[in-house]
Amino acid sequence: MSPNLGSAQQQHWQAAYQDHPHMYGDMPSEPARYAAELFRARGARSVLELGAGHGRDAMHFARAGFTVHATDFSPVGLQQLAQDAEREGLAERVTTAVHDAREPLPLADGSVDAVFAHMLLCMALSTADIRALVGEIARVLRPGGTLVYTVRHTGDAHWGAGISHGDDIYEHGGFAVHFFDRALVDDLATGWRLDEVHAFEEGELPRRLWRVTQTRPSSPQ
Repeated sequence: MSPNLGSAQQQHWQAAYQDHPHMYGDMPSEPARYAAELFRARGARSVLELGAGHGRDAMHFARAGFTVHATDFSPVGLQQLAQDAEREGLAERVTTAVHDAREPLPLADGSVDAVFAHMLLCMALSTADIRALVGEIARVLRPGGTLVYTVRHTGDAHWGAGISHGDDIYEHGGFAVHFFDRALVDDLATGWRLDEVHAFEEGELPRRLWRVTQTRPSSPQ
């Protein structure tokens, strides 16, 4: 994988959000709907969303009564989220931070109840980057906290096509995706309780994804 790919992707996403405000619409994703219900059932109050973009899912969590900390490497996307939260009177429930997923999370140990990431882990991140990020998620989650993430997988039509950057990363239309196999999902669940791996489809093609739910143990395993 090119060392410059991450920077190029950041610029590409910045331009996408600038040129197409609210490009994913205002309705929450189905994984966010699922996560909100699960988090509520498990008694969560605070949610960290990684790769929040312009915030359609972060706004859903805030409307559902959660305190939300949203991160993304696009200041443009996060500005759109902050404006929406202010307009709806939810600014006290939503905080944002520009963050590169390859860097440590800017949060204290055990400081959040739940973490949500819709297709963030399958962006232009190396396998080593992804493992480090999941380690950071485990650090900031309270014991017993829940992680819900989604990723495109190797059954997707775009896997193995387009521009290859190595490490199962392929680029289409300027967007680079790290496609997951099941072995990687299982590897990332080491030390966690893996609750569910749910296959679903979204958008055009359609994109083929897994929705993964895993729990940080309350005591060391």
